Amino acid sequence: MKPDHLEKIIELRHRLHACPELSLQEHQTKETLMEFLRAHTCLEVVDRGRWFYAYYDCGKPGAGAVAFRADFDALPMEEGAEAMGISYGSRNPGISHKCGHDGHSAALAGLALELGGRQRQEGRGEPEEDGAPSRQDRWNPASRNVYLIFQHGEEVGGGGEECAKLLAEKGISRVFAVHNRSGYPQGSIVLKSGIVQCASKGLTVSLTGQPAHASQPEDGRNPARAVAELVLAVEEASRQERYEDLVMATIVQVAVGHKNFGIAASYGEVSMTLRGARQAEMEEMERQIRSRAAALAQRDGLGISFEEQDVFPETVNDPGCVALAEEAARQGGMEVLAMKELFRASEDFGHYLKVCPGAMVYVGNGEEYPQIHTDRYDFPDKILETIVELFKHILIVGS
Repeated sequence: MKPDHLEKIIELRHRLHACPELSLQEHQTKETLMEFLRAHTCLEVVDRGRWFYAYYDCGKPGAGAVAFRADFDALPMEEGAEAMGISYGSRNPGISHKCGHDGHSAALAGLALELGGRQRQEGRGEPEEDGAPSRQDRWNPASRNVYLIFQHGEEVGGGGEECAKLLAEKGISRVFAVHNRSGYPQGSIVLKSGIVQCASKGLTVSLTGQPAHASQPEDGRNPARAVAELVLAVEEASRQERYEDLVMATIVQVAVGHKNFGIAASYGEVSMTLRGARQAEMEEMERQIRSRAAALAQRDGLGISFEEQDVFPETVNDPGCVALAEEAARQGGMEVLAMKELFRASEDFGHYLKVCPGAMVYVGNGEEYPQIHTDRYDFPDKILETIVELFKHILIVGS
């Protein structure tokens, strides 16, 4: 990767990091990325509302198309920049890039620079900058058209399904993305075919009874017993021996009534995250939980409702695309490791993989590096070039 391109994307990442925005609210982030690409590349930048893509035309009639995707939303977490010793910490209280999406987007912008940096274009009436590489030294980009998808709302599962429609719209035959992973050597490429990340969803069960004076609870309908039994039922429904693959049900909140000692509770809810390596098994667990909740509500004369949010599909890597990524990494001189167990966290890139073959590739942050979604985490700048070079070699190998 050209040194000046690397400098540009490191500075871009720091800018993104300092101004994080929550899922589905990433207005400034999107504009920053679009402005960067328009200022520094000759790629076509297409605004699609809450997200956008950049397009590289290889100039060959009938050429196929490949896509790369990056996400750009942040998390509702405090930064702790002073304790971490970084100068570009979040300026937005309670919001920070603790998952590395600033790095994902900066790296994809780096691929855009390598594909279409202004000083490297020929035949477009643009003079080369002093010190630009000679014609012989230039990277020959690709014999395929390339779409760079910059996606909103990954953390809540709200962006992937919307953006994945571009794949069919443009006839894209393969799609790739990366995620940084702690616990692996820095810069290593970690690969796995098949299911690599779980399906998941947030489910809230609400039970509504009838209020009564605390001295006469028999006059009302209190959901406390049903809520308590539902918590135990969730544990029973998620017993591993019932399923072929990993399933999990994690209680995230339980609430019953209010702290008013004169009024018996009349409302309760249980919120949980359901997770499964196989989406069908997760849905079977959910069916059991819903059925038991409905039975408890009927027994105690309670109203019941269900609410879903943060719904993610399973992420299933295509073996051929994984093999292509492995060959690309080896040609780029990168360390390649097998991921032995799936990544339990969910990723809405799974929506793309339901449309066309592709692969989620993991890049190591460092074996002892802080985990994502923790207060000590910051995307390591040192792996930006690794990601760009991996993408470039995927284009070379796949051409």
